[in-house]
Amino acid sequence: MKQDRFLLGILIGIFVLVLVALGLFFTRHNNQEYLSADTPEAIVFNYVLAVTERDYEKAYGYLADLDHKPTYDEFRQSFFKGEVSPNGVGVDVGEATVHGNEASVELNMLYSASDPFSTGYTSLEYALLIKQGDEWKISSMPYMFWSYNWYQPIVKP
Repeated sequence: MKQDRFLLGILIGIFVLVLVALGLFFTRHNNQEYLSADTPEAIVFNYVLAVTERDYEKAYGYLADLDHKPTYDEFRQSFFKGEVSPNGVGVDVGEATVHGNEASVELNMLYSASDPFSTGYTSLEYALLIKQGDEWKISSMPYMFWSYNWYQPIVKP
């Protein structure tokens, strides 16, 4: 009899924990908000957020106006075709180094594990920006957020 009560108590405790976990999962909100676009770090953060939220029009607005810039449709199609896919990677935006009208921003790329028996890994990479007028614009980002076809001249055979 005493063991039945103990087992029942454990089962009730597990049930309550499952309910709390489900409640937290379904009620949590994504509190990511865009930053004021006045620093290179903020521009990179906003670009990554726009891409992950699939707000391609906003993300496209952060690209530098340089030769061979992709059109908006080319930019958007890169994501739809899977040429650029930020799935399975997290980004921790670090410090910026500014040299005149150019800046580089440290990005800790957090890659998820490919199978249940391994751990993910991190990689330090950089985003490059240039100042155009009074605004910072992105001229290069790491793979997963950037297509290396962008800003490349079209080679005709």
